[in-house]
Amino acid sequence: MAPIQKLLSAFIIALTVPVSASAADYSHYLRHIPPAENFGQVVLDNYSHKAGVLPVTFDHWLHRAKFTCRLCHIDIGFAMKAEMTEISAADNMSGYYCGACHDGKRVFDGRNIFGSCAENYTEDEGKRCARCHSSAEAEERKYDYKSFSEKLPKLPGNLIDWEKAESEGKVKLTDFLEGVSYKREPLKAQDDFTIKIRSWDVIFSHRKHTVWNGCELCHPMIFPSTKRGTTKYSMFQIMMKGEYCGVCHTSVAFSVWLCAKCHITLVE
Repeated sequence: MAPIQKLLSAFIIALTVPVSASAADYSHYLRHIPPAENFGQVVLDNYSHKAGVLPVTFDHWLHRAKFTCRLCHIDIGFAMKAEMTEISAADNMSGYYCGACHDGKRVFDGRNIFGSCAENYTEDEGKRCARCHSSAEAEERKYDYKSFSEKLPKLPGNLIDWEKAESEGKVKLTDFLEGVSYKREPLKAQDDFTIKIRSWDVIFSHRKHTVWNGCELCHPMIFPSTKRGTTKYSMFQIMMKGEYCGVCHTSVAFSVWLCAKCHITLVE
């Protein structure tokens, strides 16, 4: 069976199999989710191979434990799709993108953040370059998913439960970067609401999303309107095309295959 046919079959199953929020059996769905250590991993190779170095392997899970999504994708300006930002070494050395933090001077949690790029390539510089320009398994990398996540709450598939980790204070999020962000009054989040569908309703929480995204990461780029019911979308668009909720929940936030995380209330 062709890959697209397999995905379509899985999509149809996901729509027809009842979901139990109290005792969800995800064994059938977990095969559609990448290994936890690779979930949210982005390979950046706009210029790396041309420059004779390995691509950058970026792990969202490492940065999510420290910074909000809004800070990186709004204030710093990373695009929401891989390879769309077209980051160059010159950009980083000028203090843009990765270089906004990785300049060798900025201090976080009492430690200097290593510089991202260098004008002159030396043996010592090469070791530092390999912290990013390397495979996820390279020994130059200073962390691994297993040890990093062992004390954090988990979802099925060994994925980190970021919502629970934040609410329990196990991760402390930074949402302001001196010299990059601007001080502003937070917008009042709308109340939680129900999205009516045919079987299991979705309970959507603005409060839980704004902790990570603010308002401006979702509106107007992903959801053009802020008025409930104005934007129409389907599970096919979310799961198969990566649109709307699927922009994050097919690649970085908890997977769309964990159905009971959203579809909570049974329609009588």
